[in-house]
Amino acid sequence: MGTHRVERVAAQLQKEISEIMRRDLKDPRVSMCSITQVKLSPDLRNATIRVSVVGEPDSQQAAIEGLQRARGFIRRELGARLTNLRFSPELRFELDLSIAYSVRVSQLLREVLPSDQSANG
Repeated sequence: MGTHRVERVAAQLQKEISEIMRRDLKDPRVSMCSITQVKLSPDLRNATIRVSVVGEPDSQQAAIEGLQRARGFIRRELGARLTNLRFSPELRFELDLSIAYSVRVSQLLREVLPSDQSANG
Protein backbone atom coordinates (compact mmCIF):
# COMPACT_ATOMS: atom_id res chain seq x y z
CA MET A 1 0.00 0.00 0.00
CA GLY A 2 1.40 3.42 -0.90
CA THR A 3 2.70 5.77 1.74
CA HIS A 4 0.55 8.55 0.31
CA ARG A 5 -2.62 6.63 1.20
CA VAL A 6 -1.28 5.90 4.69
CA GLU A 7 -0.59 9.62 5.20
CA ARG A 8 -4.05 10.61 3.96
CA VAL A 9 -5.78 8.07 6.21
CA ALA A 10 -3.63 9.18 9.18
CA ALA A 11 -4.68 12.80 8.61
CA GLN A 12 -8.31 11.72 8.33
CA LEU A 13 -8.01 9.70 11.56
CA GLN A 14 -6.48 12.67 13.37
CA LYS A 15 -9.35 14.91 12.29
CA GLU A 16 -12.08 12.40 13.17
CA ILE A 17 -10.61 11.37 16.54
CA SER A 18 -10.20 15.04 17.49
CA GLU A 19 -13.84 15.61 16.60
CA ILE A 20 -14.95 12.56 18.61
CA MET A 21 -12.92 13.70 21.61
CA ARG A 22 -14.34 17.21 21.41
CA ARG A 23 -18.00 16.35 20.81
CA ASP A 24 -18.76 12.83 21.99
CA LEU A 25 -16.49 11.96 24.91
CA LYS A 26 -17.95 13.03 28.23
CA ASP A 27 -14.90 12.08 30.31
CA PRO A 28 -13.55 15.27 31.97
CA ARG A 29 -10.03 13.80 32.01
CA VAL A 30 -9.71 14.17 28.24
CA SER A 31 -10.98 17.74 27.98
CA MET A 32 -7.51 19.30 27.70
CA CYS A 33 -6.14 16.85 25.12
CA SER A 34 -5.09 17.47 21.56
CA ILE A 35 -3.81 15.00 19.01
CA THR A 36 -0.35 15.87 17.73
CA GLN A 37 0.34 12.90 15.47
CA VAL A 38 -1.16 9.68 14.14
CA LYS A 39 1.18 6.91 13.02
CA LEU A 40 -0.40 4.13 11.00
CA SER A 41 1.03 0.75 10.15
CA PRO A 42 1.39 0.15 6.39
CA ASP A 43 -1.58 -2.26 6.43
CA LEU A 44 -3.75 0.38 8.25
CA ARG A 45 -4.61 -2.08 11.03
CA ASN A 46 -2.78 -0.34 13.90
CA ALA A 47 -2.71 3.34 14.80
CA THR A 48 -0.55 5.01 17.42
CA ILE A 49 -2.05 8.32 18.44
CA ARG A 50 0.26 10.83 20.12
CA VAL A 51 -1.64 13.11 22.47
CA SER A 52 -0.54 16.35 24.09
CA VAL A 53 -2.17 17.12 27.43
CA VAL A 54 -2.08 20.41 29.30
CA GLY A 55 -1.45 20.04 33.02
CA GLU A 56 0.53 18.22 35.63
CA PRO A 57 1.96 14.71 35.08
CA ASP A 58 -0.87 13.17 37.14
CA SER A 59 -3.55 14.77 34.99
CA GLN A 60 -1.63 13.85 31.83
CA GLN A 61 -1.56 10.20 32.87
CA ALA A 62 -5.23 10.34 33.82
CA ALA A 63 -6.07 11.71 30.37
CA ILE A 64 -4.22 8.86 28.66
CA GLU A 65 -6.05 6.36 30.89
CA GLY A 66 -9.36 8.01 29.97
CA LEU A 67 -8.55 7.69 26.27
CA GLN A 68 -7.51 4.06 26.71
CA ARG A 69 -10.86 3.34 28.40
CA ALA A 70 -12.73 5.07 25.56
CA ARG A 71 -10.74 3.21 22.90
CA GLY A 72 -13.59 0.85 21.97
CA PHE A 73 -16.08 3.71 21.66
CA ILE A 74 -13.68 5.77 19.54
CA ARG A 75 -12.92 2.81 17.32
CA ARG A 76 -16.63 2.08 16.83
CA GLU A 77 -17.29 5.73 15.94
CA LEU A 78 -14.40 5.68 13.45
CA GLY A 79 -15.88 2.58 11.82
CA ALA A 80 -19.15 4.42 11.30
CA ARG A 81 -17.52 7.61 10.04
CA LEU A 82 -14.75 6.26 7.81
CA THR A 83 -16.58 4.46 5.05
CA ASN A 84 -13.45 4.34 2.87
CA LEU A 85 -11.82 1.76 5.19
CA ARG A 86 -12.75 -1.90 5.41
CA PHE A 87 -11.99 -1.98 9.11
CA SER A 88 -11.26 0.42 11.89
CA PRO A 89 -7.63 0.33 13.09
CA GLU A 90 -6.63 -0.84 16.55
CA LEU A 91 -5.87 2.29 18.59
CA ARG A 92 -3.00 2.93 20.99
CA PHE A 93 -2.66 6.27 22.77
CA GLU A 94 0.70 7.72 23.83
CA LEU A 95 1.53 10.86 25.74
CA ASP A 96 3.43 13.37 23.58
CA LEU A 97 5.87 15.36 25.68
CA SER A 98 7.50 17.21 22.78
CA ILE A 99 5.46 20.40 23.28
CA ALA A 100 6.25 20.52 26.99
CA TYR A 101 9.90 19.86 26.16
CA SER A 102 10.05 22.71 23.64
CA VAL A 103 8.36 25.09 26.10
CA ARG A 104 10.96 24.15 28.72
CA VAL A 105 13.84 24.67 26.28
CA SER A 106 12.56 28.10 25.24
CA GLN A 107 12.13 29.03 28.91
CA LEU A 108 15.73 28.05 29.61
CA LEU A 109 16.91 30.02 26.58
CA ARG A 110 15.08 33.13 27.79
CA GLU A 111 16.84 32.78 31.14
CA VAL A 112 20.26 32.38 29.55
CA LEU A 113 20.08 34.93 26.71
CA PRO A 114 19.64 38.13 28.75
CA SER A 115 22.75 37.34 30.83
CA ASP A 116 24.77 36.67 27.65
CA GLN A 117 23.63 39.95 26.09
CA SER A 118 24.56 42.01 29.19
CA ALA A 119 28.01 40.38 29.31
CA ASN A 120 28.67 41.29 25.67
CA GLY A 121 27.37 44.86 25.94
